[in-house]
Amino acid sequence: MKKKSLIAAAAGALLALSANAAMAFELGIVAFQMSSETHARVANAAAEAAKQKGWNVTLLNSEGALPKHAEQIDALIARKVDAIVIAMGKPVEADAQLEAAKKAGIPVITVMAGTSPHTLMDVQVNEYKVGADAALYLLGQLGYRGNIITQRFEGNVGTRIRGKVLDVVLSENTAVQEIGKHSMARTQSWRDDVRNGMQALLLKHQGQINGIWASFDGQAYIIDDLLQAQGLKKGEIVLVSIDGGPETYRRIADPQSMLMATVAIPFEGMGRAAVEAIDTIVVKKQPKETVTAGPYLFTDATLVDASNVKEFLK
Repeated sequence: MKKKSLIAAAAGALLALSANAAMAFELGIVAFQMSSETHARVANAAAEAAKQKGWNVTLLNSEGALPKHAEQIDALIARKVDAIVIAMGKPVEADAQLEAAKKAGIPVITVMAGTSPHTLMDVQVNEYKVGADAALYLLGQLGYRGNIITQRFEGNVGTRIRGKVLDVVLSENTAVQEIGKHSMARTQSWRDDVRNGMQALLLKHQGQINGIWASFDGQAYIIDDLLQAQGLKKGEIVLVSIDGGPETYRRIADPQSMLMATVAIPFEGMGRAAVEAIDTIVVKKQPKETVTAGPYLFTDATLVDASNVKEFLK
């Protein structure tokens, strides 16, 4: 009898485990382009946070393609997941899919994608503040006078805002002149585009450049390498960008690198914040207002330079 009891108990435990697995919260995560370090950092952090809660996670990569992005959201809706997190998505282009998710009762939280009437919220940094921090740091290092060139990207709302804020700052500080700029095209070979564009500007304005502004760190790495190849030393030209990450902090701390500062955005923290918001609102059934009152959940960015980079190095 004891043996039968043990078998029955074991069978019951297995059934309970199977039931729990079947009932586990299902989270779909879509990253727009995992080859982008920032997209991957958000998506992977969200996935890890969800798994720590015992949730089942489906992590998808749209590979930068809008049709695939839409298809993946459609697929998650068809699977009837419990919630969706979208890292750096395209709310305008995927409006039909987001509306379908809302109609299906599937809450969606985006990260650094912009707001939508069909989503719970967008986890963001204040890009206007981020842009101001980077611009004012650059001008401060130049003593509010001199010549700069800029590497821009108009194809992303965040980098576009950063550039517009820089333009406002320059309009009020006319002793600093933008003598050249290059706008990165949205292509798979963007690194070559940045390299070629900036190399042309550096040659055209050789000896005239005091500072360089880059809209995100990936661009700054390419510019840094070009400047080092010319034999320039740290501080001869002030190079500033935005995003943050291990490679950025390494370069800021490296006396051979030209990169002097970045405004560090907490990408991992934003991925975790999206999961926590879903846990609060969807799982625990608490009002959305307990997380944020508006369409955005803002997180703080931090300016990192030689004065505090050691705090960020691991």
